[in-house]
Amino acid sequence: MVPGIEKGSASVDSGHARLHELGYKQELKRDLSLVSNFAFTFSIISVLTGLTTLYNTGLTYGGPVSFAYGWLIAGAFTMFVGLSMSEICSSYPTSGGLYYWSAKLAGPGWAPFASWITGWFNIVGQWAVTTSVDYSLAQVISVIILLSTGGKNGGGYEASKYVVIGIHGAILLLHAIINSLPITLLSFFGQLAAAWNLVGVFVLTILIPTVTTEKASAKFVFTHFNTDNGEGINSKVYIFVLGLLMSQYTLVGYDASAHMTEETKSADKNGPRGIISSIGISVIVGWGYILGITFAVTNISDLLDENNDAGGYAIAEIFYQVFKSRYGSGVGGIICLGVVAIAIFFCGMSSVTSNSRMAYAFSRDGAMPFSSVWHKVNNQEVPINAVWLSAFISFCMALTSLGSTVAFQAMVSIATIGLYIAYALPIFFRVTLAHKSFIPGPFNLGRYGILVGWIAVLWVATISVLFSLPVSYPITNETLNYTPVAVGCLCSSLV
Repeated sequence: MVPGIEKGSASVDSGHARLHELGYKQELKRDLSLVSNFAFTFSIISVLTGLTTLYNTGLTYGGPVSFAYGWLIAGAFTMFVGLSMSEICSSYPTSGGLYYWSAKLAGPGWAPFASWITGWFNIVGQWAVTTSVDYSLAQVISVIILLSTGGKNGGGYEASKYVVIGIHGAILLLHAIINSLPITLLSFFGQLAAAWNLVGVFVLTILIPTVTTEKASAKFVFTHFNTDNGEGINSKVYIFVLGLLMSQYTLVGYDASAHMTEETKSADKNGPRGIISSIGISVIVGWGYILGITFAVTNISDLLDENNDAGGYAIAEIFYQVFKSRYGSGVGGIICLGVVAIAIFFCGMSSVTSNSRMAYAFSRDGAMPFSSVWHKVNNQEVPINAVWLSAFISFCMALTSLGSTVAFQAMVSIATIGLYIAYALPIFFRVTLAHKSFIPGPFNLGRYGILVGWIAVLWVATISVLFSLPVSYPITNETLNYTPVAVGCLCSSLV
């Protein structure tokens, strides 16, 4: 019987009861609704964050065709991954999420190793996500400052890499402070974040193509394929594959719904719903946003030119020029960029929330150095030490940007590949070692569970190879794709 709840009571929470069955005590306050659970995850996926910060990549590799069709392809396969994760989440609604799932699904013989490697891919990938999101926000803020002071061609202030890392540190400090608040207040911020992302996407999707004085044609938006990438790559298939990175990087982080299950009511039902709804809504509104912005694209090479007013930051240049051409001033574009910056801020905030719950659960099971420290919960039932640990590590990871842009890109590349490997491992165990023993929860895929699971695993295997390919030729120390090196180093350190 669950402590503190009478047997047969109508007030017994199904997620609470299931957590007790799995052998864990309820330590975190279970106060999140389905809406709150969805809000945190939707804010981490944050189409305004991913699509804005990697729009340059999409423009370079394929342009409009990569946007229009690459997004839908990545979205469809991401939903397969999300459905498989949701089925497992319904059966095992714990904050540990992926690593706990792997332990249960791999069987007694493989459980320790499966859990260990899944957990570390998950948590390092999450820290890398927070690093890249908050560093991206620091870059957006520096671009806002540049444009607000006249732009690159008007003597505007260009922040040095030291100023950018300082801004990054300040952002992480704010995120750690917010995540130290009680879960009821944090839930409010999470819902505000989701509302901001949703409204912001719709406003910018409609506003930018409406204000622009020179619209791209529908033919351009849906059929133009940009092969002029300046990276020595001519194969259209190769270019399209590299363009997928923008979409797949954006559609990541939905494991947050699983990590928040111990604070979510009826988690065995609402955890899966949070995963699926956040992916589905993100795919729909993200496609609208990316098409809306692309209708304002008329000259790709000008947008990517480092000598434009925004210093080569494509979406910032689009926003700025759209308003400048219509009203003679780019202030409206700077305000639009501010809307995006706030969305990125909320994304980083929610990412730290997810990181800290993962670190709390992982240390609860003794899988981290000094586990007893990171597992502590304060009087407000917040894993306070895990919150500050996540912020600190994310800042340390960003320090690599001071030494080398290549080193920093290698570090954050784990965010996409590392997390997706962590997503795929429990799914793989579910469709192989546990295909007969798996006991589904309230949400399940029935006889389609195995098929959906295999599609998810194969998709992750495919993108892990594709995103490890060189992105520029000839290959040098500065152009080498260090993703496989970074992931390989993580693997070797864990084995």
